Amino acid sequence: MAEKTSWVKTRQTKYGAYAFVYTLVVIAVLVVGNWLASSHNKSVDVTSNKQYTLSDQTKKVIGNLKSDVNLYYFDASTGYDRARDILDRYANLSSKLHISYVDPDKKPDIARVEGARAMGDIIVDNGLKKETAKALTEEEITGAIIRDIKSSVRTACFVQGEGEHSLDDTGRDGYSTLKEALERNNYKTQAISLIEKPQVPQECTIVVVGGPKHDYLQPAVDAIKTFVQNGGSAVVGLDPVLNLPPPDGKLGDIPNLVALVAEWGITAKGDVILDMSSASQMFGQLSPVVGSYTQQPIVRVMGDNASVMPLARSLEAKSPAEALFSSTADSYALTDPKLPIHEADIEKGAKGPFVLGAAATIGTGDKAGHVVVVGSSDWMSNFILGAPIGNRDLALNMANWLTSDTDLISIRPKEPSDRRLNITGTGVRVLFFTSVIGLPLIVILAGVSVWWKRR
Repeated sequence: MAEKTSWVKTRQTKYGAYAFVYTLVVIAVLVVGNWLASSHNKSVDVTSNKQYTLSDQTKKVIGNLKSDVNLYYFDASTGYDRARDILDRYANLSSKLHISYVDPDKKPDIARVEGARAMGDIIVDNGLKKETAKALTEEEITGAIIRDIKSSVRTACFVQGEGEHSLDDTGRDGYSTLKEALERNNYKTQAISLIEKPQVPQECTIVVVGGPKHDYLQPAVDAIKTFVQNGGSAVVGLDPVLNLPPPDGKLGDIPNLVALVAEWGITAKGDVILDMSSASQMFGQLSPVVGSYTQQPIVRVMGDNASVMPLARSLEAKSPAEALFSSTADSYALTDPKLPIHEADIEKGAKGPFVLGAAATIGTGDKAGHVVVVGSSDWMSNFILGAPIGNRDLALNMANWLTSDTDLISIRPKEPSDRRLNITGTGVRVLFFTSVIGLPLIVILAGVSVWWKRR
């Protein structure tokens, strides 16, 4: 009996020791797991457009901060969590960026000093200047930080008066989307006329010529030339010459402006480019897709980001100019085309690729001017900049290069993809009967079947 009791006690002791060791192992695993989670916080973004990964532009801007910048998020403490997801990612990029979550009801002094007016306000303060982000999105937050750290005033002036794309036109062919994008990135915009007074205003940093339908008079051309020679910058969009039915006649015939860009080493050819590749099907054959970028600073970061150049003509670049990007190998150039263009006409054209964009530095030293010429003006219009392609990045990178803000040249945040599921009335009924009635009925029948077999 004593031996049996001793054996039971030994077994209980052994199992107790096992339980104790197992408990220690579980506690150790939990402690190590929590330590790893807090010290090595890593996440994987599996969304198609990397919605939860900060863009190259944000990483570059925050990583290059030279001085401390404070970012305040004002909201009730119960609303902090919705902001932490994105703002904590910002904080991890640099020790120079300090994120503060402030409840304006509990700390009204901070809210008053920073100028917070409502719950959800986001204010960036570098000690000298304050900027406000209009929404809790990467585009708005990064834009506010850029505006805060860039002290110089840069103005993009859009020439108007000869049928150019309008800066305030919100329609398909307008430039209002470009205007909004520039202003978010610390540029001012304004429309100017060179007809009454052929002189570029002193406040202009960049002059944008957006596809004039009629040629400029020589004094206007000379005004742009003088502006660039004195250290200014210009973007010129040149549309192809098209033979349209009466009363339009020839459209885009602008020899004076073409002669000006030729002085900068960029020859605008008298053709129109068609793209027969599968990539151009979304926008049509008259919208060539950029097939390759060069290593020039404007486009070096573009990688495989596709850009589209609707209604384009080809260019030739020679010193001091250099090519920026070209069409695909499946593109064709038609000379003096007549609309509509037929497939038989395409086979007569020269085969690509063709240069569609070029840049040049005019002069040296502090007086050096910078120019970008693109064989299209529609590439910056609303219906293109609103598409999920690289045109918006390309336009802003050009602006950054022209104003010597090369530290901002990058790929910017993308808008979240709209992946909503549209279901018809019939689809809703099918979904209801399958999920609410069909699946439960299958489970019940399976149970009855098993019971019947075992009965």
